Amino acid sequence: MIKYHLKNLIAEKEFKEKHRVSIKEISEAVGVSRSTLSKIANNKENYNSTAEIIEKLCKYFGCEIPDLMTIIPDEPDLTHKSGS
Repeated sequence: MIKYHLKNLIAEKEFKEKHRVSIKEISEAVGVSRSTLSKIANNKENYNSTAEIIEKLCKYFGCEIPDLMTIIPDEPDLTHKSGS
């Protein structure tokens, strides 16, 4: 699973620039729909972002990919035992 850190990046940008940064503002700046940004910000399950969107967001926030997202390993399926 991928966990996005968009809300953290928004908070950091707001702190640095001393003004509120809205999803609408980001949407207009990077050319990504507000609904897509909302899905990313809220870490909607099974949402897969494109490389283009990731690149646009990294450029906007001046960050690297690990600052925007982290891969969380899936929990092992304990309902199936092997070797029994």
